[in-house]
Amino acid sequence: MFGKRAQDLVETTHFRAERFSTVNGFYFFSTRENTLEGPFATREEAERESRAYVIRVSGRQSYR
Repeated sequence: MFGKRAQDLVETTHFRAERFSTVNGFYFFSTRENTLEGPFATREEAERESRAYVIRVSGRQSYR
C-alpha cells in the first residue's frame, strides 16, 4: 500500500500484515505500536476490541 498517513511527512510504502493470531486457543491482535493485545476467547471479540483500540488511540492523537 503506497500512501501517506496523517502523521507521515512523506509518502511511503506501508505493508499490511495479518493483525490477528491465535496462541493456545486464544486470540490476539497486533498493533502499529508493536504490542500484542489479548487474550480474547473468540476472533469476533478480538476484532471488536481491535476497533475499540483504534478509536482510543485516534482520540489520543487528536490532542497532540
